[in-house]
Parts: sequence; C-alpha cells; structure tokens
Amino acid sequence: MTEALPFTPPAPVPRSRDVIPSMFNVIRTIQRNPLELWGEPSYEDKWISTSFLGMKTVIINDPGLIRHVLVENVANYKMARIRQAILRPILQDGLLTAEGDVWKRSRKAMAPVFAPRAIHAFGNAMKSRSEIFAKQYNNGQITDIAHDMTLLTYDILAETLFSGEIAGIPGEFAKEIETLFETMGRVDPLDVFNAPAFLPRWSRIKGRKSLSYFRKIVTQTVEQRKTNLASGKAAPDDFLTLLLKQEGPEGLTRQEIEDNIITFIGAGHETTARALGWTLYLLANAPEELAEVEAEIDAFVAGPEKPAHEWLDHLPKTRAAFEEAMRLYPPAPSINREAIAEDRYQTLVIEPGTSVLVMPWTLHRHKLLWENPRAFIPSRFWPENRNKIDRFQYLPFGAGPRICIGATFALQEAVIALATLLKQFRFEATPECKPWPVQKLTTQPQGGLPMRVVVR
Repeated sequence: MTEALPFTPPAPVPRSRDVIPSMFNVIRTIQRNPLELWGEPSYEDKWISTSFLGMKTVIINDPGLIRHVLVENVANYKMARIRQAILRPILQDGLLTAEGDVWKRSRKAMAPVFAPRAIHAFGNAMKSRSEIFAKQYNNGQITDIAHDMTLLTYDILAETLFSGEIAGIPGEFAKEIETLFETMGRVDPLDVFNAPAFLPRWSRIKGRKSLSYFRKIVTQTVEQRKTNLASGKAAPDDFLTLLLKQEGPEGLTRQEIEDNIITFIGAGHETTARALGWTLYLLANAPEELAEVEAEIDAFVAGPEKPAHEWLDHLPKTRAAFEEAMRLYPPAPSINREAIAEDRYQTLVIEPGTSVLVMPWTLHRHKLLWENPRAFIPSRFWPENRNKIDRFQYLPFGAGPRICIGATFALQEAVIALATLLKQFRFEATPECKPWPVQKLTTQPQGGLPMRVVVR
C-alpha cells in the first residue's frame, strides 16, 4: 500500500536565482505581499548580502549567526527603521516597538502577569470561553474560520487579561482590526525610499479611523478601571490592574500603559488567531494528521479530568500541529534589526547601518534545515523529535531579550482552544477555501478560510 504524501499547502514559489527583478517590481511586491519577494538563495543559502536603493541588507538563515545577532551581540542591533515606520504609528511605545529605558520599564512591569503561575491561573477561563464560543456552531454550518478565530482569541484575551472589562463590541472589533492590518499593516513605498516622516503615507491615512477606534476602546477601558480603583471597589488582580499600579514617576506613564494595552489587544491576540486558523485549515487537508490529533484528544477527554493549564503538557500532538502551522505560516514572518557598529561572523562582515533580516518565513522553509520543508508534518514537533530542531532555526516567538513575553500564554491558549473545538467538531475545507498567505504584519490568509463545521 502506497503511503500518502504529506499535504503541501499554498505558498509562493521562490524566484529563480537567474531572475533579477526590476526596482519597480521589488517595490510593488513589497507593498502587495513581501512573502512573494524572496528568491531561491533565501531558502538555500546561510546568508545573503544585498543592496537596494543604496541600503545594505543581510538576510540570515544560519542558526549560529541568528544566535549571534539576537543573543550574543544583541547590544549592537537596534530595531530596524522600516519596521518601526510600520509599527510605531500603531503601537507607539508598546513593548514591541519601545526601546531603551522605556522597553526595560515595560518589560519589568509586565513580567509578573506572564509568569508560569499567573498563566496557569488563566487556564480555566481559556477553557470556559472556548466552550461558550463552540456553542455557536451548528452541523453543516459554513463559516470563515479566520474571522472566527479572531473573535475567539479576542474573547479569551478580554476575559483573562482584562477580566471581561474591555469596552467595545467583539464583532465590530474584528472588522476594525482587519481594516487596520489591511491599511497600516502594509509597507508604504515612501518607507522603502526612506522618505522623511512628515510626508503623509496614504496607507496610514486610510487606517486612521480604525486606529482611533482602538485608542478610544483603550481609553474607555482604562478610565473605567481607574474609576473603580479610586472608588474603593474590588478590582480584579489582572493585567490591566497590574499595569495601572505601575503608573508613576518611577514606573510607566499613562501613555505607555495605553500603548502596551494596544499592543496586547492588537498584536497579541492577532498572532494567535492567525495561527489557530491556519492550524484548522492544515488539519482539514491532512486526514492522517487530523486522525492523530483527534485520537489524542478523544483519549484525553475520556480519561480523568485534568486542570486546564495541564492540557498543554498532556496533548503533545495537538501542540505539535499548532507548532507546525506556525512553522509554515509564522504569525510574525520577519524580525528586523539594524547594525549599530561593524560586526563579524565567520566570513561575513556587517557594516554599520546595515539592515539585518531574520526571516522566520524563509528560515522555517529552508532546505538546509528542514526535510521536505514545504510540507505539513507535525511529527517534527512530537516530543521524541524536538531535540533535532536547533533553538535558532524555529522562531515563531523570536529569541533573545525581546522574545515574545506571551509565548507560553499563546501556546496554552491555542492547545485549549483546539482541544475544545476538535473534540466536538471537524472543520472541512470548502471548494472556496483557497487561501493565499499574505504578510500584513502577520501572515494572513487572503480570501479567508471558508470551512464547513461538521459535528463529530
């Protein structure tokens, strides 16, 4: 009997080494979908040095070099200019974009709420919100799973980090975040040309209404909690209360608090939502992999009930499917740095001002690092195989001092949500489900994920 081939999901085919695109095509591709820009060297070489419009860039795929840049010589690298040009208008001094003392204060202020004990305490809320969300599905229902996962992760985040006290309407929220990422989440041509900041970016002008919506939600949420605290009412000991307790001359400013809330409402939940949607899509197209996950979940549910925060440890194949989805479709497909002083690694010389790109998108599909890199093979991440993966060849949450503070939160949330949904339903791809990965800050499925929900 012939063994079934693993599912190879849609992705841009690397451009041939022999093809050199024109400057116009490069700019157009960067604006439309940067994932389509990368050629064969990005998927086959350890590093590539290039120059565009006089700006030097090094794309690095060697795990040792990545460790050198993100950990060993991290002080020599600052946030890249073009990255900040895209993110700072949205997040301002949130944890993802802050640098120097502002970043240190924010990281220190938020560390306690993402400590293992605190994350474990969120497990039951993650489970209950997932169960409530699952009740909306009917047998045979067709729905956009990408949109649904945005609603679910928003619901979980609102309950766990803000005790259900975020202003705004979830459905309205999902619509506005799609608009925000569609407009302000794209690279503007003026950024590519390093144009002065005072020149208006058309993409950001179109996104101002959505950004204003988020800022209004945050202001209302903060004011509501501050009023409760000032009146002596009992306030939940959650992320929001913790941040507000850090306000003051030695802690965070009110603006920094709001920026960090925006960061976690926007970027924090969006990344998990995208990865969950891609996971369900990949499993729908990989029957054998789905069967492995369903069998694991069924056996777990049939056994003695475990606390929700332990699900991550007891469902390794479910976790592996999610991690493989993040390998193929990394929520954050690029990590951008800029060299401050000259640096050297083996034969490579990185000059001051050089843009250094660590691209999880190409790194996770690199031919020197992965067997059958374009295929969906969750067994790569089964416990017995994990030690074959270098720490710096798989970076869904980054690495070094700026590693995602919410990584464990996201993994726990994802496994609980997947187990809750897949123990009841099977999600089948419809003929219209033909997603194309597009980079708009996160790796999003263009066209959505229209899928049929079937009761198991």
